[in-house]
Amino acid sequence: MSESNTTDFTNPSNFILLGIPGLEAAHIWISIPFCAMYAIAVLGNLTILFIVKREPILHEPMFYFLCMLAITDLVMCTSTVPKMLSIFWFNSREIDFSACLTQMYFVHSFSAMESGILVAMAFDRYVAICHPLRHSTILTNSIVAKIGLAVVLRSGIIALPFPFLARRWPYCRTNIIPHFYCGHIGVVKLACSDIRISSYYGLFYLFSVIGIDVIFIAVSYTLILRAIFRLPTKDARLKTFGTCISHLCAISALYIPDLFSSLIQRFGHNVPRHFLILITSVYQVVPPVLDPIIYGVRTKEIRNRLLQLFTHKET
Repeated sequence: MSESNTTDFTNPSNFILLGIPGLEAAHIWISIPFCAMYAIAVLGNLTILFIVKREPILHEPMFYFLCMLAITDLVMCTSTVPKMLSIFWFNSREIDFSACLTQMYFVHSFSAMESGILVAMAFDRYVAICHPLRHSTILTNSIVAKIGLAVVLRSGIIALPFPFLARRWPYCRTNIIPHFYCGHIGVVKLACSDIRISSYYGLFYLFSVIGIDVIFIAVSYTLILRAIFRLPTKDARLKTFGTCISHLCAISALYIPDLFSSLIQRFGHNVPRHFLILITSVYQVVPPVLDPIIYGVRTKEIRNRLLQLFTHKET
């Protein structure tokens, strides 16, 4: 195995994922919080989907977007965390080349999809707070479906070049990836040719997805905050403001680690690798845990239906 990892080759049949280099002795301990967060993420997002499907009264734009976010979160964390845990628990480090490219595509496409859904949800909140009487006429079911389709198409198309670019490079150095999943820049850095095209496209993806989406979200919440301060009662202002702050915390948990880790991988050559990988794991696992709590349990309609479900079972 060791010889195949270091000798020259042009078309590797598999890659070796190291997990978190430098913290191998702590892999078992690190796996405990990740396993717990993954279980919470899966249970929380499945619960959101179950409640919204079960209750016809929740078949509204806000909850349709919430279901899209729940599905995206499930795919996002499931595309990386099970493999991470298999590395930590069973030392199962090999991943097929095609499976590596598939994982790369899923990670980048669903990351862009989650970003797009957060923009849609910010727009929904803007309409609901700033134009409440027109909400049902602006965000009809057909408009919601078109927004969802646009988000899926954008994310699917913009992430498509990543595996194609990674497949076209010759690999003649090593097949060892010092990470727990196949990220685009982590894979193409193993190539023995000029990968500037991949690097430039990665930056284009970063700023065209995260940059543009953050601008739209910032504009939406700026307008929302302006509307909040015009509300007639202090209680209404505080309640709506608290909801917006919690939403912004969930949004920050996705964007800040993603942007930070993407820039460090390209420019932060002196940053310890295990620190970078731990930062990367934050936006892989934390948003799927936070989203059902912040957008779901903190929403009165979801919370009431959840309580009714449990009290009905007890009786």
